[in-house]
Amino acid sequence: MSLLTGRKGLVFGIANDRSIAFHIAQAILKEGAACAFPYLPGEKNERRVAKALEDAGITNPWLIPCDASRDADLDAAFDSVRGRFDSIDFLVHSIAFADRTYLKPGKFLETPRDVFAQALDTSAYSLVAMARRAKPLMTRGGSIVAMTYLGSEKAIPGYNVMGVAKAALEACMRYLALELGEAGIRMNTISAGPVRTLSSMAVGGIDEIFDWVIKKAPLRRNIDAAEVGKTAVYLVSDLASGVTGENIFVDAGYNIVGL
Repeated sequence: MSLLTGRKGLVFGIANDRSIAFHIAQAILKEGAACAFPYLPGEKNERRVAKALEDAGITNPWLIPCDASRDADLDAAFDSVRGRFDSIDFLVHSIAFADRTYLKPGKFLETPRDVFAQALDTSAYSLVAMARRAKPLMTRGGSIVAMTYLGSEKAIPGYNVMGVAKAALEACMRYLALELGEAGIRMNTISAGPVRTLSSMAVGGIDEIFDWVIKKAPLRRNIDAAEVGKTAVYLVSDLASGVTGENIFVDAGYNIVGL
């Protein structure tokens, strides 16, 4: 029997076949789970997400339009899930946004208030908003996993306001772990090394970051997004039944290096 046979959940954040959320979805489905896929509304986005999933052999994927920065969209998405699934066992939060104009080295000081607020709302508060709606559906307990990056802890040139947002995301994860633990719901984050996704390519100097990781990471390479997917399977499965409030690095060991 596969690790996730009979489990049901949501994977937020697939944009195309390079998205970390896409690789997480692939890994989770391979282990026998059933998933819904909320995506950023728009015909172009829908076609791109559907094609990525169908090319991966996922027939008739259940796509739900949802802008996670809008409460009405989140309400509609979870109502839709409630109509098909009697309960859910996991939720994957793999969304983030910041105006790329300010994701360049030397631009953090210039970040306007509205850009700062939008980054925190979309990238961090959305986890709280999703968890609040997921809790009533996690009648048997469950696991919520969010994606983060080392820029939450260290100053990475060009990551800027997104680093602040990811720090807030990780803090939200810990407070949610504390409050939801009594309901048997586990909260964790995965801190992935750089991967070539739509969002990462918006960060100024990203190619230099990739090159630097190869030189300095203990494994002397960048990660493959599929490695993040396997870690997500672990966290949403019973293998991680005693793990909550943790930030797990999947970055070829880069986070341990001082120089």
